[in-house]
Parts: sequence; structure tokens; C-alpha cells
Amino acid sequence: MNEVSTLGIWIDSNFKLQKLCDQLSGCKLLALDTEFIRTDTFYPKIALIQLSDGECCWLIDVLAIDDFSALKSLLESPNTTVIFHACAEDIEVLDHSLDIQPTNIFDTQIAAGITNVGYCMGYARLVEALFEIQLDKQETRSNWLVRPLSQRQLDYATLDVVYLHPLYNMLNQALEDQQRRDWFNEETQSLFALVENRKNSQDYYLRIRGAWRLSAQSLTVLDRLCQWRETVARMRDIPRSRIAKDTVLFEIARQLPKFKRQLFEIEDWHPRAIKRYAEAVLKEVETASQQALLPQPPQPLSKSKTAIMKTIRNSLTSIAQDKQIPREFLSNKKELEDILRSSGQGDCQWPARLTEGWRRLWVKPTIEAVLSEANLSCESQ
Repeated sequence: MNEVSTLGIWIDSNFKLQKLCDQLSGCKLLALDTEFIRTDTFYPKIALIQLSDGECCWLIDVLAIDDFSALKSLLESPNTTVIFHACAEDIEVLDHSLDIQPTNIFDTQIAAGITNVGYCMGYARLVEALFEIQLDKQETRSNWLVRPLSQRQLDYATLDVVYLHPLYNMLNQALEDQQRRDWFNEETQSLFALVENRKNSQDYYLRIRGAWRLSAQSLTVLDRLCQWRETVARMRDIPRSRIAKDTVLFEIARQLPKFKRQLFEIEDWHPRAIKRYAEAVLKEVETASQQALLPQPPQPLSKSKTAIMKTIRNSLTSIAQDKQIPREFLSNKKELEDILRSSGQGDCQWPARLTEGWRRLWVKPTIEAVLSEANLSCESQ
């Protein structure tokens, strides 16, 4: 492993950032991490960007800079690969805060999963697994918006990019040796789709626990309440839970209140929030009563189909062991539930990644074999 300076060079002006970007303009491989806060806001507040070329590290003080055009050009260049670890939130915060969308990326967490080092491993754990080096992660939840940052924060931030180049070198070679480059590219594209989907709040009501238990009328109310809360949260830039928790919206939808006094009987909703939002909530409940009713969401799987899902998972575990890849990469719970719900009804709800990507060679035939044994037909749509 090459020696990398663990002394982060502080960048705190437009001039310094421009000079740095000019210096790195010909660099084909950059490692990047971000520090941000999202405890009291809806949108993440970026505070720091850590950048490394494999030899030096730079700490970009986002709070002291207002022109990021040079950094945008550098990170969005098709000639530059940006190394991240578990970059979904980094991509989101760079996009929202700085209008930077790097697309030529290498995510070491994805690569570690594809090469069977470990599924969904954190950065510190991966560094320890491959290099036997333990990193101090105590500053993870510290306040990155304060200035000046402590020396411990500066050291922590620097170490978050120091090992990304060595990880890249090792994992990139492993992808080549195992001939899994196409797998990795496919998973990377799925990551971008996941990040983009996070912006979509439509059908949020279906994510609320127990929504399937509600009547059609209550379900329609729950949908409107979720949309209303999303609008307020984005407009005021506050967490959804500051307005009302999911459980509160569920109870309002279930009870269908007509008067303000009824809202004070809702458990776990602060009286201050009730006073502020009562009128709007009651209006949403009333408006929903005039809408077309939403269809009922799917109920939990029956006991018989739950047993079949267990069999599928066991079969996929065998495939994962044989192919030396974490089982979690093969299929997730929601995909299996959708397939099982539609099985025996003519056409199955097969996720695209099981019918088009590398998984189609093993995952789909394995699931079909279990369904066939259980006398459940499942043809592709």
C-alpha cells in the first residue's frame, strides 16, 4: 500500500479551490468524501469535502467558498474517476448543495460486495478487513458546521479518504481477476437509480407500517397527509418527524377526525405541532373524502407463501456460496414478496434486474424451480 499524507491541506477560499482544481485537472483518479449534517433539516447541509489524489489530501471548507464551478468541472469530467465509499448520500448532498453530479464513479462498498469481501461493509470495517488497520470513528456524529474544526475532526476527515486509493487498487484488480466488471457496472447504475428515486415522494404512504390495514377511505387520507407533510417539510427545510411522525399520520387517517379537539387525543403528537398544523390537517382529511378512493395495498404474505420464500432464500444461499458472492446481492425481500404475490396468477412481477442483468443466469431459474415445485406458475410479463 502506497504511503499517503495524513495531513489535510485546508482550502478555504475561491482562489485556493480554483488553484487546487487546476492542479488536479489532469488527475485520472480522485478519492472523495463529504461531511454534512442532517439532524434538524430536511435537506442535508454540507460542511466539508475531502479530496485525495492518492498522495495528498485536501479539506475543502464549503462554508468559506461560494464558487464551486471549478470543482464541478473537475468531478464531472469524463476523464476522471471519483472513488467513494457508500456514496449514495454523498452524491445526494453534492447534487442538492453544490449542483455537482459526478457520474464516473467507483464505489468501494459495491466493489467489496461484488468481489465477496463483504456485503454492505462500512469504510472502517473494510479498511480493517483488507489492511488490518483500525480507524477511530468517534467523530462521525460531531458537528461539522462549527468553525474552527477540532484537530480530531480534521484527522478523522483526512483518514476518510486516505485509504480509498489503496482500496480501489485492490478491489479493481479483484473485479478483473474474477471477471465481474460488468456486474460492478450494473450495480453502479442501479445506485444512481436509487439516488434519483429518493427524490420521489409519491406513494410514500405505502411505506408506512400497517397501511394495508386501513380502509380505502383512510388510505386515501393517509396519502394526502403524507403529500402535505412532504410539501411542508421541504418548504420549511425541517425533518418530516418535526411536523408529524408516520405513526401520527397513520392514527389521523384511521380515526378520520373532524374537529381540532380530536387531534389532541392522538398519541405522540406534540400540542405545539397540533396548534400549528391542525387546520391544515383537518382540511386534508376533508379534501380526501371527496377524492376517488385508492386501491388497497397488498397484504403480508400468507403462511404458505412465507414458507416458500424461506425455501427460495435457502436455495439462493446455496447459489451465493457456489458463486462466492454475498446472498444479499442476489435478491431482496421486496422483490421476492412481489414475485410470490403474483405467482399462480398467470403473469409474475419479475423485477427487471432479475430478467435482464447478470442475475438472470442463476437467480431467476432458481426461483422458478422452487415455484414450480410448489405448483405455482410464474411466467414473465
